[in-house]
Amino acid sequence: MSEQRVVRPTPISGFPEWTPQVRAVEQRWLDHIRAGFESFGFASVETPSVENLDVLMAKGETSQEVYTLHRLQADAKDDSDARLGLHFDLTVPFARYVAQHFNELTFPFKRYQMQRVWRGERPQEGRFREFTQCDIDVINVDSVPLHFDAELPRIVHRVLSGLDIPAWTLNVNNRKVLQGFYEGLGIEDPIAVIRAVDKLHKIGDEGVREILSAEGLTDERIEPCLALARLKGDGPDVVAKVRELGVRSELLDEGLEELAFVMNDLADLPRGDVVADLSIARGLDYYTGTVYEASFDDDPGYGSICAGGRYENLAGQFIRRRLPGVGISIGLTRIFAKLVAEGRIEGGRVCPTDVMVVVPNAERRAEALRTGELLRARGLNTEVFHSTSKVGKQIQYASKKGIPFVWFPPFEEGGDHEVKDMDGGEQVTADPTTWSPR
Repeated sequence: MSEQRVVRPTPISGFPEWTPQVRAVEQRWLDHIRAGFESFGFASVETPSVENLDVLMAKGETSQEVYTLHRLQADAKDDSDARLGLHFDLTVPFARYVAQHFNELTFPFKRYQMQRVWRGERPQEGRFREFTQCDIDVINVDSVPLHFDAELPRIVHRVLSGLDIPAWTLNVNNRKVLQGFYEGLGIEDPIAVIRAVDKLHKIGDEGVREILSAEGLTDERIEPCLALARLKGDGPDVVAKVRELGVRSELLDEGLEELAFVMNDLADLPRGDVVADLSIARGLDYYTGTVYEASFDDDPGYGSICAGGRYENLAGQFIRRRLPGVGISIGLTRIFAKLVAEGRIEGGRVCPTDVMVVVPNAERRAEALRTGELLRARGLNTEVFHSTSKVGKQIQYASKKGIPFVWFPPFEEGGDHEVKDMDGGEQVTADPTTWSPR
């Protein structure tokens, strides 16, 4: 008989995993986020982990990051799985979903989606190959009311404010402001400038200036672009400062009106939590109006923890109907991993068990099982001990797992039930049909 080869278990870079205590906290976060989304009337959908490559590649910019599927034992002549790839975000699958189920949906369609996504990029702080995103989008036929551009950051503000995370700021801008401003300067390719400005927080003024110079822009055009990117504040204040730069265009006026509407609609939120920031561009070309990006105040270089924006027709490749939308995504894993690494996550219970029922002996096991069923019927997570070990060993097991209550069924016929509070140590007589934990 050949000796079994021992494979050393090692973590896989870019694929985070948590202990049960930390996972319990992540689950509570997910429940909190889900409740926040549903409180505004968003419905849950889930799409497959894979999409056709033609669908994924249509976005273009991240085509090199897609994990494709290939079965090791596939027939080389007919490996249909090779045309499938793991989705790298939830927006593209959502667009396909809406087109496919168009006749079954009620518009405006408000959906949320909380799933894992995969990207084949180099793992580093805040960047993973597998991570969880929590998305909300509103999509509609022909037009989406601007009201939703303000509602989405309000939802995110409520959700993030309910989590114990470091201070953060949600920055808002409008792509029409950027594109209209650049067109007003006579720049022929405003999209190239938007992509350059989107790198401002990473490479600074000089880095952006170098890119724009390489694009053929003169200092007379570069300086106003940088001046615009430096503007930040509340809505009316920023609009006035943009006007003072002296650039004029119809698209710029439209974008400023939309930006002012969104900021005015959010004016009741705590000052400084949501800010108009003219440096926010979002490099993806499909954004056409409002854009969002949130980051930690004390660590802006960590990357965005929340981002999104308005798009005009992302589903256009699937259906001959104009389906604009607006969406925003919370990067759950990026936020959570930072707090875990910094020791800010206080682990939850090792297991979800509320009560562990002791098995006194083999003859009383049936009574222990019946007691477990009575407690579960009343909504208590209950496990019955798995063997007839000594009672002390059973109690030790419950202590190690952090189970708050241990139940003792009658050790003999006609005896009483008792329950022990593992925290306080108190043990009292109890009835499994009426007892409730403190």
